[in-house]
Amino acid sequence: MGDASVERRRVLAAAALGREPGVPGPAEPAGEPWRAVAGQILDVSPHLVIIETPAGTEERLVIAPWATAWHGADIAPAELPVGAMVVMRTLREGRVVERVWADTTRLTGTIQSISGRKDLIVELDCGPHRGHRTIVIPYRASGRLQVRHPKFEPGYLFDAIGVRRDGMGVALLPATSQPPYPARAVPPPPPAYAGVQQRIAGPATWSDAFDEEERGAAYPMLESSDTGCAEAGLSCAGLPYLAIGSLLQVRNVCSGRSANVPVVACGCLAGRFCDRCVECDTSPRGRVAELSPYSYVELGGDLVKGCFNAQIGLG
Repeated sequence: MGDASVERRRVLAAAALGREPGVPGPAEPAGEPWRAVAGQILDVSPHLVIIETPAGTEERLVIAPWATAWHGADIAPAELPVGAMVVMRTLREGRVVERVWADTTRLTGTIQSISGRKDLIVELDCGPHRGHRTIVIPYRASGRLQVRHPKFEPGYLFDAIGVRRDGMGVALLPATSQPPYPARAVPPPPPAYAGVQQRIAGPATWSDAFDEEERGAAYPMLESSDTGCAEAGLSCAGLPYLAIGSLLQVRNVCSGRSANVPVVACGCLAGRFCDRCVECDTSPRGRVAELSPYSYVELGGDLVKGCFNAQIGLG
């Protein structure tokens, strides 16, 4: 959905509800702002990285002495390969890099089939908006993944962090502990509180299914008529119904950072995960938002950890 259409719907929704529409972006200061920057590495040294951005421009960024990087494992930033696609968390208006994730992908869906003996080939149904995906689980990663995914069989949910290699997703780390129920058997939400909840807590996760450089969220509780999705409107978190274009106030409890994030996509797949996040504290069950990598990183999330403990409200 285009930015203009989302913005118009957000303003109309706020007017209908009698509240100010709010402004997308950081909602409150919490130290120096973080900015996400993405691109393809053209050259890298211990002190400097040169990238080509999605817009085709060349950018030169200083690498902070304390900066770290991940490319399937923790490595020094200078060891990142030329040609890798990176998302970077930066300071000083995008000029100084402190964290890099290279070729990082998230592999989320319902298991359709599993084949192979050592390296496993898994077919995932990634939901009505994202289609099917074939992924590889290397033998060396299979034990770690199956400890967190004990129901490693068709019909159960799967969620892993990995890297893109030759156009294929390679799963390396579990992003969550697998929910114990089949994907079609999501537990009901708790009884609603009297009145309106000002803040709702739960895991905020991320997906790389958004447009490049997009800031936004996929949200589970949308009307099917609003999204054209028969699987929308399902969550165990007790979320209110919203519309595409609504503005979420998302607060990372761990980092203390907040932002107003527009709802730009249907989060029906995220709504099937009645799981917890245990970063810095244990969240209630049920994913409250699935963020774009840009929004997730700028709120202080680590793509490898896969979630942060969040509170959301209406913008």
